[in-house]
Amino acid sequence: MREIRRLILWDLDGTLLSAGPVAREAFADAVAAVLGRDIGDHGVQMSGKTDPGIAMEVMLAVGVPEEDARRYLAPVLKELERRLELDKARVRAEGRAHPGILELLESLGRDPSVLQSVLTGNLRSNARLKLEAFGLEGYLDLEAGAYGSDHHLRNELIPIALRRVEEYHGVRLEPSDVWVVGDTPADLDCARAGGARCLLVATGRYGLERLARLRADALFETLADTDVVASVLLS
Repeated sequence: MREIRRLILWDLDGTLLSAGPVAREAFADAVAAVLGRDIGDHGVQMSGKTDPGIAMEVMLAVGVPEEDARRYLAPVLKELERRLELDKARVRAEGRAHPGILELLESLGRDPSVLQSVLTGNLRSNARLKLEAFGLEGYLDLEAGAYGSDHHLRNELIPIALRRVEEYHGVRLEPSDVWVVGDTPADLDCARAGGARCLLVATGRYGLERLARLRADALFETLADTDVVASVLLS
């Protein structure tokens, strides 16, 4: 049996990749389709949130009463999945994997004691679609990950990932064996809530100066210096 001693949980959007404008458009289009009306610019900031949380915020922002928004949530998420699948070619054309990511995933993947998965606000199907668009899925154990479809609160996701590692690999890891890699304050909050360490990178919406004030366990402007980043995550 593989002796896993380290779990690295990667955020997707802003950290591993940028999916382009498609995701934001898909949320607006999904809500509009379910409501049966144009909603215009909803103004909701999406970074660091889960897909269910974003969908609720969008509906509330465009005047849907909370009780109705909860009733519409499941069909909105289903429509969101459908629209992203239809626009997968656009994600590939308009988005990108961030600098150094492929090399970093490959480097860490050569260590048999390391398990790499995801901790993301994306629904599971949306996460897989984005990773496949840039050829990243093969480096990550997606069965051991935690997703927005598991819980609408990001801070609840680390225990879910740890349970899945034990279920699929027969290994019980402690939160101190986990690194969360992300690009927002919400990623750090999640890591702290779950007892894990956190590496933040300024490749998303938040700049280096803003992230530096949060005092994460590690901070990088990009992940392009793969040897240095890998040494931190293996420490």
